[in-house]
Amino acid sequence: MAGLKYLSGFGNEFSSEDPRCPGSLPEGQNNPQVCPYGLYAEQLSGSAFTCPRPANKRSWLYRILPSVKHKPFAPVPCGNLTENWNEVEPDPNQLRWLPFTIPKSTEKKVDFAAGLHTVCGAGDAKSRNGIGIHMYTCNTSMADRCFNNSDGDFLIVPQQGEILITTEFGKMMVEPNEICVIQQGMRFSVDVFGETRGYILEVYGAHFELPDLGPIGANGLANPRDFLCPVAWYEDRKVATGYTIINKYQGKLFACQQDFSPFNVVAWHGNYTPYKYNLENFMVINCVAFDHADPSIFTVLTAKSTRPGVAIADFVIFPPRWGVADHTFRPPYYHRNCMSEFMGLIKGHYEAKEEGFQPGGASLHSIMTPHGPDGECFEKNSTAELKPERVAEGTMAFMFESSFSMAVTKWGLQTCQRLDKNYYQCWESLRSHFNPNWKPSKQ
Repeated sequence: MAGLKYLSGFGNEFSSEDPRCPGSLPEGQNNPQVCPYGLYAEQLSGSAFTCPRPANKRSWLYRILPSVKHKPFAPVPCGNLTENWNEVEPDPNQLRWLPFTIPKSTEKKVDFAAGLHTVCGAGDAKSRNGIGIHMYTCNTSMADRCFNNSDGDFLIVPQQGEILITTEFGKMMVEPNEICVIQQGMRFSVDVFGETRGYILEVYGAHFELPDLGPIGANGLANPRDFLCPVAWYEDRKVATGYTIINKYQGKLFACQQDFSPFNVVAWHGNYTPYKYNLENFMVINCVAFDHADPSIFTVLTAKSTRPGVAIADFVIFPPRWGVADHTFRPPYYHRNCMSEFMGLIKGHYEAKEEGFQPGGASLHSIMTPHGPDGECFEKNSTAELKPERVAEGTMAFMFESSFSMAVTKWGLQTCQRLDKNYYQCWESLRSHFNPNWKPSKQ
């Protein structure tokens, strides 16, 4: 959307006023007896009051009416959004999905909230510890409806179609190859411009942060200045027919009515905001001598657990880069992992599975489930000439990696009818190359 402005930085103390109301931020205090322009002051807390300063998240919103003015919440159907991890028996197999189906607008109009489908997850929103992975497939904009997640943060990865997200903090346009994070409790509405699809990583009980860089140093990977948050924008709009607030709470959906738009924040300040990031800005680190580095070097954002170095979830990308490693099998190695690996593809062809893994599809390699390059990839790369080459040109694959052992939903295994039952066959052509008479070559 032409003309949208943003503030630059990650976790900064920002402040923003809608230019239509200069001076709308109170000076020198948060909660004056009378706010400028007759606004209400409302604090949105993303952390406990007494969290250490580096982890303390909150923003002050100055709004035309406070969000407490609404009719009571009532349960509404959840569709295919769920936190029931026991619908079907566990499945430890390698799982791959064909591109998830987007409903045709000529058949049924589906907006972002109605188009949420849970694929897998684990943990519990009530105890504030867990993860959910969802797909969104929709074809129409949210009209006089907004979504509010009381359970956790949404990291949204558009795959097809740009999305215009209106939040209480302002507007963001998010295109494929960008991501955005809508943190817990932030109300937002999604406009789409055709058939639209994407992935969502939801975490309960933690917020996303930049990974520690260790010996990489002060710069690299996703740099803080490349994260963008919206600037204040408000509408003073009455909705006589009723505006619907959809609230995800303890894994269920509830809705309430009010007679005004919730996007009535004239000014705000704080460090608890929605934000977006363009994956093209990722500064890629890679091996320049030999061997294949662990994919943790491609971490964009992490939601840390209480165990050092162990994430509730990492968001990892596999961007275009140079491959130059000598005497090395360059694609990803064969692997069994104590973490769960959910992969998606925004565009292009993933290097370890050039066929079958398609944009808008997904795969899940669960805890200790073996995975790795298919037979064709192994044979080709075992004999390839090792010259410097571009890897993943025109491609963007990503991974949601989690320490949780994730259960797949009934929708993911059955209802969506996109599960590739032949996935295991991509490894069937692997054959033994063992030679008991092998001798080291003479130098």
